[in-house]
Amino acid sequence: MVNLDIVLPSVLNGLTTGALYALVALGLTLIYGVLHIINFAHGALLMVGLYGVYGLNAFAGVDPYVALLIVPPAMFAIGYALQRGIIGKASHGRDENILLVTLGLSIVIENLALYFFRSDTRIVDTPYSFSTVEVLGAFLPLTKVIAFAGALLTAALMWLIMTRTDLGRAIRALAKERKGAALVGIDTDHIFAMSFGLGIACLGIAACLLMPSYYVSPQVGHGFVLIAFTIVVLGGMGSFTGALIGGLIIGVVEALGGLFLGESLGQIGIFLIFILVLIFRPTGLLGHRV
Repeated sequence: MVNLDIVLPSVLNGLTTGALYALVALGLTLIYGVLHIINFAHGALLMVGLYGVYGLNAFAGVDPYVALLIVPPAMFAIGYALQRGIIGKASHGRDENILLVTLGLSIVIENLALYFFRSDTRIVDTPYSFSTVEVLGAFLPLTKVIAFAGALLTAALMWLIMTRTDLGRAIRALAKERKGAALVGIDTDHIFAMSFGLGIACLGIAACLLMPSYYVSPQVGHGFVLIAFTIVVLGGMGSFTGALIGGLIIGVVEALGGLFLGESLGQIGIFLIFILVLIFRPTGLLGHRV
């Protein structure tokens, strides 16, 4: 018989982890929903955000949560500049070119990180890194609980931006009909860059929420981006709600897989879900455009 005293903490821990996965996937699904491309540089840019948080803490003593005031806006600026200055110009309007450009950016960024930081693993030491809180009788790391709340707030903020602002309406118009959006006076290049910037800003938020309990190295983004792609497919390409639900599902599946199968086999369930979704529901749980 399954011991609920063990399962419940695992499920709660999976939900907190899944919310962070969803936050990474949220930026990916926004970029796909508008640009209709897969951003292969997503993991590398998450790594940039993590190094940004680490650097602010190591050299200026800035707390990772205080870095939320600095890193996400900086990541937004990086994303906007990359789309407006490199990706948009180098792609010449061809999706296959965009894939190659983002793949090239990923390789360049990761190798620059290797050159400057070597392959060393770096962490941030905070007074609350090992603190726990009791939730429904289970003791969870404080940093993961804060990350869970932060991810939900970010998802809600993104939803408000997309549904209640002129920028959001322009993004949705561009996602549905590019030529029509241009005909009514929408600056498509600017909106493309804003969408990419918002997606990368989500990575900046994720970096600030991750760093108190995680680490950074030049290859750290690989694992996250693979799971983020799975979440985007599971939730539905371009669906914010789907990304959030998909992230929570993946987090719980990973936690229960690790509990019953062992840590080394814990992620098998994630990729089984990925295959099943592709076979039986290729549009995802809530597949629709932004």
